[in-house]
Amino acid sequence: MNSRLHCARIALFLCGCAAFLNLYATQSILQEFAQGFQVSVREAGWSITVTTLGVAITAPFVSRFTGRFEQRSVIVGASLLLALPAVLAAYAGSFTELLVWRFAEGMLIPVVFATSVAYIGDRWSGGSVTEVTSLYVAGTVLGGFAGRFVTGVVTEYAGWREAFELLAAASLLIGVAIGVLLPPNPRPLTKVAPSRLLAVRELYSKRLLAAYGVGFCVLFSQVATFTYAGLYLSQAPFELGTAALGAIYAVFLLALVVIPIAGRLSKSRPQSELLVGAALLGVCGSALTLLPSLWLIVLGLALSSTGVFLAQAAANSFTTATARHNKAGAVGLYLTCYYLGGSFGAVVPAMIWSRFGWPGCVALIIGFQLLSLMIAVSGWKPGTTATPVARDANGRGSTGPIPQPDSSSNKEYVR
Repeated sequence: MNSRLHCARIALFLCGCAAFLNLYATQSILQEFAQGFQVSVREAGWSITVTTLGVAITAPFVSRFTGRFEQRSVIVGASLLLALPAVLAAYAGSFTELLVWRFAEGMLIPVVFATSVAYIGDRWSGGSVTEVTSLYVAGTVLGGFAGRFVTGVVTEYAGWREAFELLAAASLLIGVAIGVLLPPNPRPLTKVAPSRLLAVRELYSKRLLAAYGVGFCVLFSQVATFTYAGLYLSQAPFELGTAALGAIYAVFLLALVVIPIAGRLSKSRPQSELLVGAALLGVCGSALTLLPSLWLIVLGLALSSTGVFLAQAAANSFTTATARHNKAGAVGLYLTCYYLGGSFGAVVPAMIWSRFGWPGCVALIIGFQLLSLMIAVSGWKPGTTATPVARDANGRGSTGPIPQPDSSSNKEYVR
């Protein structure tokens, strides 16, 4: 049992890698796209925007499309399929064709993301949800770093097409590993289906709307930070090449260590406290990037990225813990708002960048980091939720709550 649980955790870490490996892979090579396809840097930024838009558009429908299939099969299949648009993008003959395959990539990503988060919510409960979600988010950290780093380094020494081929191969390997390690989720207890009105009302409750708002602000600030910091560092006096810019994303690895530790420590604490720490880290890190020292800028980016991933872990676990009647629907809406924030984060700062440069972008980023904190403080207050009715083996209902696993332990919830 413990072995299966350990394998499940490793597999969920890899799910995070699979979801984020290709998502922001073009962030360190925008200048290469601008030169190679004869487009502006602002237009090259659409290679990020169309992918996040694909995620935002698809996310609300994932639960309806995949709900009839077993979760493990959905996760493994989608992880393997992520390699296809990556390799097709490598052979794109025009920038428009490249955007088409990047958009297709974005449409597959929420299948991995939403189903993985739902898998966690169904297998674990209580504080363990936050702990395991933090492990999943740590996987997204490694995936996000690896995609940017590999693309930047391989582009400088071979070419961006070769970089995409390598990412496609890595996606296949990760998908196979997930298939080997991830056990099927236990069959849930039968419970009375909530009315459609109740399920819809829950999706738009004040607490979940606040979670969606936090998600929007979190990814807005992250995409804005690392898209325009790359442009800033590629100019004088820094003039970093694509390999150096790819290496800058090693700052994500700090979050790889911090997030699992924070998730374990916050098992018995409300997610809002984790978000407060995340917002403070983000603001301090963003402010440091204004100093004229490359090492202090790198430190600032490290603090900022750690804050972003801590906030993501808090918002993910808050969403799955708060949604009782329509967990998959809540995750889908959260993802839509989260990736819409990323889409706006890639485009909106461009208007500020052209006039006020990096300092103007930092002011905008700090504003959104503080806004996420304000939303959580006002909207993540404890509330009451209706208790679903359990069914026994004969289909008779009981007035007690559905049995839940002991949140203080790491035992698998086997029904």
